[in-house]
Amino acid sequence: MARLSPEQEEQRIYSLYEQQRLAGAAACVLGVDEVGRGPVAGPLTVAAVVLPPQPYIPGLDDSKRLSAKRREELSAVIHEVALATGMAHIEPAAIDRGGMALALRTAMVRAIEACGVKPDLIVIDGRPMHLGMGERCIVKGDSKVACIAAASIIAKVARDALMVEADLEYPGYGFASNKGYASAEHIKAIQTLGLSPLHRVSFCQGILQQPLF
Repeated sequence: MARLSPEQEEQRIYSLYEQQRLAGAAACVLGVDEVGRGPVAGPLTVAAVVLPPQPYIPGLDDSKRLSAKRREELSAVIHEVALATGMAHIEPAAIDRGGMALALRTAMVRAIEACGVKPDLIVIDGRPMHLGMGERCIVKGDSKVACIAAASIIAKVARDALMVEADLEYPGYGFASNKGYASAEHIKAIQTLGLSPLHRVSFCQGILQQPLF
């Protein structure tokens, strides 16, 4: 991705907050985003964030467009600046029992409740979740709306930290580096070591049926 000039970056950050303002006018707008929908191991994590209209957070962006170091720096700023934050983790066994759709909806409700505020509007990256509250879904919202971008960052940082800890408890799978995604090394480890308690059994059946490397 081409590096933006200072003027372009300033305009990009302004646009994130302008889209947040337009989404809910002067209302309390709460942004929600998830990380960990696709991995074969580890939790699904959802974060919810309410940001004030000021101050702007320089560098705020979709977590996928940021380095790990920059995400950690921004996560600390977000927690300091935000009016409210909430987080929810759904463990692998619960994902296996109820499926991803239920896990995602449950995590969103829990993260919103953990904020401890009553939002006037909830803005979500992606498709409608029918949360029973006022909500607006914005495609690629994590790169368009400030509070969704903030939620994507703190969710990613929190989940990554959990997977680094998991690497110490369940060595051999490379959780610290692959974060539970099905890298070639991770697939080989599953086939060699079997599944750990952090693996999503329903996601790993195909891997277990593959021939060994």
